[in-house]
Amino acid sequence: MLSLLSTLGGLLISGLPKLLEFFQNKADQAHERELAKLATERDLQMAAQGFAAQARIEEMRTEQVALETDAKMTEAALKHDEKVLEKASKWVANYVGTVRPTVTYIFILELIAVNGVIAWYAFTHPSLIQNIDDLLRVTEVIFTDDEMAMLGGIIGFWFGSRSWKK
Repeated sequence: MLSLLSTLGGLLISGLPKLLEFFQNKADQAHERELAKLATERDLQMAAQGFAAQARIEEMRTEQVALETDAKMTEAALKHDEKVLEKASKWVANYVGTVRPTVTYIFILELIAVNGVIAWYAFTHPSLIQNIDDLLRVTEVIFTDDEMAMLGGIIGFWFGSRSWKK
């Protein structure tokens, strides 16, 4: 039951970024609506004073500065990453994109190794398994609910995230 819940939890957690993005978009849209409302009020006030053309020029200038600033920040971040990766060896550059999968690989390999040793020990000592009840007890040691819950969460996260992207 716990592994089923953790798999479901992994699926839900893999969709958490999309859910947070949804709420962030709603907040951004509310902020943009407020800005548009303020801009409209300002335009109406300036138009009443005869400054509508000047207001439009000011708005275009502000948008241009914002776009240039954003482009420069993005370019600087990319140059920084490029500089760091130039100094690093090729395998480090390749490894940068595999940090989270590597943690998953380590967990899975550890799970296989520990369970393999326990299974090997149980089956090389025939006195431990005399009947089906003994075999069931050994399998409960090899495949614990906690391990299966963690494994289900990992699989749910990695493979569940594919459905969220669609």
